[in-house]
Amino acid sequence: MDTSMPAGTLNEEAANRDPRDSPARARRSPRGRFTRGLTVVLTLVVVAVLAVYGWPLRTDELQRAAPETLSFAVASERATRTASAESIDPEVRPECRSQFLSHGRTSAKAVLLLHGYTDCPTQYRGLAKLFFDRGYNVWVPRAPRHGVTDRSAHATLDANELVDYANDAMNVAAGLGDSVGVVGISGGAVLATWLVGHRPDAVHRALLLSPLYKPDPAQVPDLAVKPLVVLFGSHLVPDRVNADGFSSAALSQYLRIVRNFATDPRSPHLRELAIVTSQDDDVIDRRAAVDIPKDIADRNDTAFSVHELPRELGIGHDIVDPDGLRGRADEINQCYLDLYEGN
Repeated sequence: MDTSMPAGTLNEEAANRDPRDSPARARRSPRGRFTRGLTVVLTLVVVAVLAVYGWPLRTDELQRAAPETLSFAVASERATRTASAESIDPEVRPECRSQFLSHGRTSAKAVLLLHGYTDCPTQYRGLAKLFFDRGYNVWVPRAPRHGVTDRSAHATLDANELVDYANDAMNVAAGLGDSVGVVGISGGAVLATWLVGHRPDAVHRALLLSPLYKPDPAQVPDLAVKPLVVLFGSHLVPDRVNADGFSSAALSQYLRIVRNFATDPRSPHLRELAIVTSQDDDVIDRRAAVDIPKDIADRNDTAFSVHELPRELGIGHDIVDPDGLRGRADEINQCYLDLYEGN
């Protein structure tokens, strides 16, 4: 029996067929659309990750210092003027004003003390006095956006203003004594290390206390450090402030400066370099805190000392403020002076 259909019938069916039932439509199934969408998303994620890890953090501005030779009279006048201006500035908290301890003349030794992130010059009130009593002229300048009535002002810090602050402070300190050095704690130790590499004309000694070169890996894994610096430091994501009041955007500025340390930190005048950390410190990467200064000391054949406060002392990240030294401030400050002087 003939089962064939007339040609006209076939043409009629083809004309009436819903185009959505075509093989091309079948290939555009929900599963296919999901797969293509997932591919696009994954591609964007890969591109974003590559962009973050490839983001350049070294800039000329953060590797450029501006040395200035000042007489004692000019250096002293600048320090005095800064402290005096802060004494009448209602925005600066009284206990946080810059401190200038002077013997009234050029001393054989002068020291610059750089306080930590979120702190202010009062952090050094014990150690500054000890240096002064030993004959040093002492300059303890207040960092930008620190020690003011708006306690969240530090969140808008910028790495460029921090290195400018450190450079200007070193210019003043260098005019106060024949031999000049720097002490820094936490973020201040980052700036002190930057000065060792970028101001070799001035730095003879350096003491680095709890340097915040990298966060404690238990807090921020190594692989997350650069994304943190790029995303928060470049303000690509909203800032985040932790329970201690630390701003991720501000901390990232200090970590940007670490990425701009001198690649070959030759410092011909550097005679002593010392580092102190605490076993009870859960803020910093203690291995990096030693490795970076040790590399500087090795490159310059400089005397290098490492001291670690034992956990049983119960002293955390802030290892200089007398309030946190549990009645041992005099003993610990003497240790710091000895390390600084290489005794």
